[in-house]
Amino acid sequence: MTAKLIHGYEVVIGFETHAQLSTQSKIFSRAPTAFGAEPNTQACPVDLALPGTLPVMNKGAVERAIEFGLAVNAHIAPRSVFARKNYFYPDLPKGYQISQYEIPVVQGGVVEFYLGDEKKSVRLVRAHLEEDAGKSLHEDFVGQSGIDLNRAGTPLLEIVTEPDMRSSDEAVAYARELHKIVTWIGICDGNMQEGSFRCDANVSVRKPGAPLGTRREIKNLNSFKFMQQAIDFEIRWQIEELEDGRAIQQATVLFDPDTGETRAMRTKEDAADYRYFPDPDLPPLVIAADWVERVRSEMAELPRVMANRFVAQYGLPEYDASTLTQSKAMAGYFEAAAQASGQAKLASNWIMGELSRRINAEGLAMEQVPVAASKLAALIGRIADGTISNNAARQVFDELWTAGGEVDAVIEAKGLRQMNDTGALEKIVDDVIAANADNVAQFKAGKDKAFNALVGQVMKASKGKANPAQVNELLRRKLA
Repeated sequence: MTAKLIHGYEVVIGFETHAQLSTQSKIFSRAPTAFGAEPNTQACPVDLALPGTLPVMNKGAVERAIEFGLAVNAHIAPRSVFARKNYFYPDLPKGYQISQYEIPVVQGGVVEFYLGDEKKSVRLVRAHLEEDAGKSLHEDFVGQSGIDLNRAGTPLLEIVTEPDMRSSDEAVAYARELHKIVTWIGICDGNMQEGSFRCDANVSVRKPGAPLGTRREIKNLNSFKFMQQAIDFEIRWQIEELEDGRAIQQATVLFDPDTGETRAMRTKEDAADYRYFPDPDLPPLVIAADWVERVRSEMAELPRVMANRFVAQYGLPEYDASTLTQSKAMAGYFEAAAQASGQAKLASNWIMGELSRRINAEGLAMEQVPVAASKLAALIGRIADGTISNNAARQVFDELWTAGGEVDAVIEAKGLRQMNDTGALEKIVDDVIAANADNVAQFKAGKDKAFNALVGQVMKASKGKANPAQVNELLRRKLA
């Protein structure tokens, strides 16, 4: 598919995402990783880089990296190497960060997702293990800054893509899918507000067919909403700069949600500026094939595998299956409703439609849905057997959502049962035909709208209780 152009420019976006791994202790020490502790209470001598301390690899962090590699069909390197990334900043007490450079633990891979009903894929370059730095605090200090080293040494998996995305919509859809993967397999809690899932977007623009433009990196995007706003502003800014004859300078920029604008923080460093070299305190990380297979055997069903199963087992369209596997909670809810009702497509429609609409409107998590899957299944069953119409079903669902109760009891209490008495319905149809001679004549003259008007009259006369399928059948038979 041809990329969409903006004022004659093609947008090129790549991502670097830091996923904080869900270990209880840090990547090279036993210090805890819990969020929200008092400053500098979770930093041990290793994190503080005191003389004589040595890093020791956290096995749990390695296993989480393996899980991610398997989830995205990547190559797990049997041997990878840690390096020192040298830079000087107050919250980095060693003067370097332990990371991976030439040989990362996860190599390649792909993330697939839907943008609307179009299937997209983004290639991964790598995912490597590294430690986090501390945090500089400016808000509570007048004329000076404080340093909190609680985060120093927290295990991160940095996930780097190829520059495969061509719009902010595509970039946000990729980020959402990546977020789904790391939370689904349990290697990261995905809390963006607490910094557990931080995205950096590399954005550039170019004329079609031209070499890649100079990129600017938008750092630490901590919500999908701000991510889209930041990328859209950066695209407009770069195009305006180029149109005014100015060159783009490679830089690291920050997004200000208050102004909706990005601003340059510093010129962007290249790899040579960090003077990488292998860390002499850490031996190569060796991952045997049987370790990889053990991790694979212990992993839960992956979302893409589950989506394929939903297509094969329940006959769902790929788009439905992909949407329903956005979270484990939604997938489990669907499967429970589909199995209990025997109506998988109806269950899918209700979950993707009315249920999702209410979740979004009320800002709920799937786990907070007040209507149990078993009750949705009972409601679907009453639609399928003709007891209630779709319109009545929405009224029942509303009552279940706001007040609870049982499906059949709500149907009876609200008088929503469809009229399935053929004799009574036939009398209403006869009366409507007799009272609407003009519409009957117009229908017989070939005007379909006249038929719809007759259906509406029957539904009105039955107070909405007539079975629409029966109404259509009776009218067509009597008007033939």
